[in-house]
Amino acid sequence: MRLTVVGCSGSTSGPASPASCYLVQAPYEGRTFSLVLDLGPGSFGALQRYVDPRTIDAYTLSHLHPDHCLDLCGAYVAGRYSATAPWPRPPVYAPAGAGERLARAYEVAPREDRPAEPGTSIAEWFDYRTWAPEQTVGPFRVATARVDHPVDAYAVRLTETISGGGSLVFSGDTGPCDALVDLARGEDGDGVDLLLVEAAFLTGPDLQSGVHLTGAQAADAGRRAGVGEVLLTHVPPWHEPRQVLTEARPHFPGPVSLAVTGGVWDVGP
Repeated sequence: MRLTVVGCSGSTSGPASPASCYLVQAPYEGRTFSLVLDLGPGSFGALQRYVDPRTIDAYTLSHLHPDHCLDLCGAYVAGRYSATAPWPRPPVYAPAGAGERLARAYEVAPREDRPAEPGTSIAEWFDYRTWAPEQTVGPFRVATARVDHPVDAYAVRLTETISGGGSLVFSGDTGPCDALVDLARGEDGDGVDLLLVEAAFLTGPDLQSGVHLTGAQAADAGRRAGVGEVLLTHVPPWHEPRQVLTEARPHFPGPVSLAVTGGVWDVGP
């Protein structure tokens, strides 16, 4: 499988990157299957550098905070109103209530002298599917685990169904928790090939619990799970990413790097 970082800025879009968004692609039935992990602010436009958005096979949302989901509104507008509309209406795997949450973000009360916007609302446009512990999505076996965050939030494991295929875990947003480690440890106990893990906090005396990871905590989760590589992401624009990386490196024995917009990783054994 191939991972392309579309957006890696944490908590908000930043001057160098859109907010959270990752394109994962793999061969499937004679073509390339495209799955999008999260679609935060600024990411739908950037996504079009790497793939025709009409061909997206599935969107997934780790949770429903705005920095991880709001650009689904842009995908809806393009799918309904662009010059090539109507587009296919792909599934959106997400926590329960995603359609209603996106409707609150998109829909505005009409003027008293005008009717409401006609046609299918964003709450019905996409095929919303609530996360299950395991499901098959195209060429991927997908497993999820609820992680430690103030809202309903999930880490996601993608494993190619072909023999010898790659595997990765995306943490979504989480504080330190065993659920993330267990998911990243993988089915055979050897750890997935790549842990794409948030590192939004810097180590300090005033850390909030149950919200985000530091670079050190993110790398330690990878060490405990025995993953092949750690890729740090979701660093907010008010932190220096190199400081996060410096904190992380002593806590993982293998490769540790920073996600960068446009970066591509070929994920496999």
